[in-house]
Amino acid sequence: MPARRPSPDDAAPLDVVVVGAGPGGYVAAIRCAQLGLRTACVDRWTDERGRAAPGGTCLNVGCIPSKALLDSSHHFHNVNHLLPGHGISVEGARIDVTAMQARKDRVVSSLRRGVAGLLRKNGVELVTGTARLTGAGAVEVAADPPRVLRPRHVILAAGSEPTTIAVAPTDGERIVDSAGALAFTETPRRLGIIGAGVIGLELGSVWSRLGAETVLLEALDDFLPAADRDVAMEALRLFRRQGLDIRLGKRVTGCEAVGDAVAVHFEDAEGTQRIEVDRLVVAVGRRPATAGLGLEEAGVECDDRGFVRVDGHGRTNRDNVWAVGDCAPGPMLAHRAAEDAISVAERIAGENSRIDHRTVPWVIYTHPEIAWVGRTEAELDEAGIEWRSGRFPFAASGRALAAGDTAGFAKIVCDETTDEILGVHVFGANASEIIAEAVTAMEFRGSAEDLARTMHAHPTLAESLHEAALAVDERAIHL
Repeated sequence: MPARRPSPDDAAPLDVVVVGAGPGGYVAAIRCAQLGLRTACVDRWTDERGRAAPGGTCLNVGCIPSKALLDSSHHFHNVNHLLPGHGISVEGARIDVTAMQARKDRVVSSLRRGVAGLLRKNGVELVTGTARLTGAGAVEVAADPPRVLRPRHVILAAGSEPTTIAVAPTDGERIVDSAGALAFTETPRRLGIIGAGVIGLELGSVWSRLGAETVLLEALDDFLPAADRDVAMEALRLFRRQGLDIRLGKRVTGCEAVGDAVAVHFEDAEGTQRIEVDRLVVAVGRRPATAGLGLEEAGVECDDRGFVRVDGHGRTNRDNVWAVGDCAPGPMLAHRAAEDAISVAERIAGENSRIDHRTVPWVIYTHPEIAWVGRTEAELDEAGIEWRSGRFPFAASGRALAAGDTAGFAKIVCDETTDEILGVHVFGANASEIIAEAVTAMEFRGSAEDLARTMHAHPTLAESLHEAALAVDERAIHL
């Protein structure tokens, strides 16, 4: 018989208080409630009318609004560049940024209501306010009226916030962070972005497709150093052809207003340089949002970057205090936070659950998309592990050719001796969907031979993964 879901009206004391209602927080709260634990979730996010806005950064100013804008801008780009090849001509196509932003806002609002509804359905009390732990084991909530919650367990799911840099202080108008870049009311004529990582590439793609001259200044000499080198180099070439002016080895040293523009100063191998842009986006990464949580007072240890120290199961150094998602070390990804949350909730309820960060998929939602799971060839070389790989280009895929979307490839890297899949790297259309098959195979310790012997529907883009598995043993059929 399933566990009874507690009601907020029950007189019993709280079992769990979750701090944060992002993908880690609301998932933790729901799973705790499903397991019969009386749960409250404290979250500081509110909408423009002051109402609770659960979903965290991901839903409010991150994953969801950025994908909505990416999708809209991609449709506009296809009208002008892809559809003519299909025999479809649209004269005078234009973009209404106000309408595009309104659609994005509707998507966000709908999902906010969905999260709030899920919390209610599962008997989770959503408390709007700012939480702070105390040394007495309580959670103080700055709300109207203030509250003090005394649960048996606390799950920290405070998420993250944009990293700031002194040389480019944001003003919310001309110099903005990622949230500001999601709210532009018109397309900038010249857009500068500091950082050519995941956030910079996605935001740059949106506004470049809509007509902005987009320059990305990246301090590192390597492009996407965490990605497979073949993927990174092919992506760099293609993104530059799409119009993204990606400049590597450029260290920004200062910014200043020049009329209605922003002058950006940077240094490179040739000395001091300067460009002018109409808007500047600071996209240099994210940091844990743990300041102000009272962790020091409560005796919860953090590292020097502000991440909450946890063991392999989300436990902190304090009994009955846990941490999940972006505020704990590990990949700063929404799906990782959600899986952390489920594991911690089940452990609190006495179940045996695990977290395996080796099979966390990574995705960059450019077009083509970039997705990977596991290790790269360079990482395996550094670890002294012998490997083999197979690669298959989307240009040889019937489905990709029919769609007119043939850029990129799929690559599988496996152990030289055992054939176990150690990494999968996809650069191409729908890579974010294709990578799920690779994650499943790796969770089951699958081999390249396992994928090679698995029948795939024809014609599909997923066949490229099948052919890459065959290519590991140099027996790809369509290559």
